Amino acid sequence: MNKSTVINPQEINAGNRVLIFDTTLRDGEQSPGATMNLEEKLQVARALARLHVDVIEAGFPIASPGDHDAVKAVAEEVDGPIVCGLARSLEKDIKSAASAVKNAKHGRIHVFLATSAIHRQFKLKKAKEEIVKQAVEAVKMALSYCKDIEFSPEDASRTEPEFLCEVVEAVIAAGATTVNIPDTVGYAVPEQYGGLMHTLKTKVPNIEQAVISVHCHNDLGLAVANSLAAVKLGARQIECTINGIGERAGNAALEEIVMAMRTRADYFGFTNGIDTPKLFGTSRLVSNTTGIHVQRNKAIVGENAFAHESGIHQDGVLKERTTYEIMHPADVGVDQSKLVMGKHSGRNAFGSRLKELGYELDDKRLMEAFEKFKVLCDKKKTIYDADLVALVEDQLVAAAPVWELDLLQVASGNRAVPTATVILRKGTGEQAQTFRDAAIGDGPIDALTNAIDRITGMTGKLLDYQVQSVTEGREAQGEVNVKVDFNGQLVHGRGFSTDIVEASAKAYLNAVCRAILTQAKPEEGAIARPGHIAPAPRAGVATP
Repeated sequence: MNKSTVINPQEINAGNRVLIFDTTLRDGEQSPGATMNLEEKLQVARALARLHVDVIEAGFPIASPGDHDAVKAVAEEVDGPIVCGLARSLEKDIKSAASAVKNAKHGRIHVFLATSAIHRQFKLKKAKEEIVKQAVEAVKMALSYCKDIEFSPEDASRTEPEFLCEVVEAVIAAGATTVNIPDTVGYAVPEQYGGLMHTLKTKVPNIEQAVISVHCHNDLGLAVANSLAAVKLGARQIECTINGIGERAGNAALEEIVMAMRTRADYFGFTNGIDTPKLFGTSRLVSNTTGIHVQRNKAIVGENAFAHESGIHQDGVLKERTTYEIMHPADVGVDQSKLVMGKHSGRNAFGSRLKELGYELDDKRLMEAFEKFKVLCDKKKTIYDADLVALVEDQLVAAAPVWELDLLQVASGNRAVPTATVILRKGTGEQAQTFRDAAIGDGPIDALTNAIDRITGMTGKLLDYQVQSVTEGREAQGEVNVKVDFNGQLVHGRGFSTDIVEASAKAYLNAVCRAILTQAKPEEGAIARPGHIAPAPRAGVATP
């Protein structure tokens, strides 16, 4: 497959461009439970190509016939990035990788061999001289199939620096155009790992003939920091994965590396070719494909990455986004910042979100709605837009209430007579009066509507009763819609609450108020006195 090398090491080393090598399909797929089938791998590979990664490590061809076929399919279909296959420094591995990438427009064989003392002694049982010899032979063999060869001294960060320099010099002399320095077990720290790049740059005489790459694992949570430290001191390729998935604690996260270089260009001074507005969509594709969900507080692509609940933060963002955001959401593919409505939110953010949802309230109604919102926050952990709509709608339909629900107590059971005690408030301020009554019914809804009828003097026939969840989860708000016949007058009512019985009472009372507002006021004598217990339910009142 004698295809020309698609990168020029001298050119890359002289510039400020950092190559992004994505290994989601190889190292990322090694995450427990993250195995992908052929079509899923192709979907992710296409997304990576659209993202404009420089290299796609499509798999480990010798691992299985399926892995070989997947790498082959990606190599044949995906155009743009270099398509790479991984191989141990063994003839069978190299032949398998060569076979898999032979039809790629730009193919690469990535050969590796462990070099650290612990691996030499316990895994390979080989001396240093044998390691150097095997590495050189592997690179030369791979070169007979492909002109773009990458070599990785596995566990490089725990390899003696002098021996690592010897191996790196030997494989470059053998023809490797990229040399990867893996922190295989996530043992390195930034200062030490960056220093290792400096050592290679100053002590390997032919180092400029190859691109130094880094592949960091996240066992200590330092994968991204180590990768960026290495770039500052000479590395020009970073190996990473979408969402940071990979063996054990995972790899350096592509999205974090890319956005760190972009956001802090003043410090790093490097560029990359990633189309960043596609980051969020690619992240979600990988998450859905692998079943590995992105934690909510994950940097760049987490659900909370551009979310603000603190009232102080929300107020700052509304006045000037950069007060609390160092990146624009659109730069990573997120439509806009999210002001998360919760108990820490302020009135300014609450009002702003209502305007976005199409509701503009005067100061008095906004304050009333905000107070109800705070009460709702104590009942619910997550407040959705639909919760806000429900809250405002509930307030608007009761904008000129004749009656307001003050207390509701319902008792029911398969061996108990359903009973409802209701206290309603009429009027406002010092003129407000409260009225109490109780009633029984065929069910809890029938009982509470009977009690409301007795207090208000209205006689309603429930024609339709519908209940549905406004939002998701076990603590979701319920929405109740009713259609009531008041002596031939059909009226709709609507109520919301996390308690579905309370929502039912609000919906029915809303219908009562609507009916009163459009007909003559009932006689005061029809209002039940406190303590009065209603008789059995009237015929004709439907029982939901």
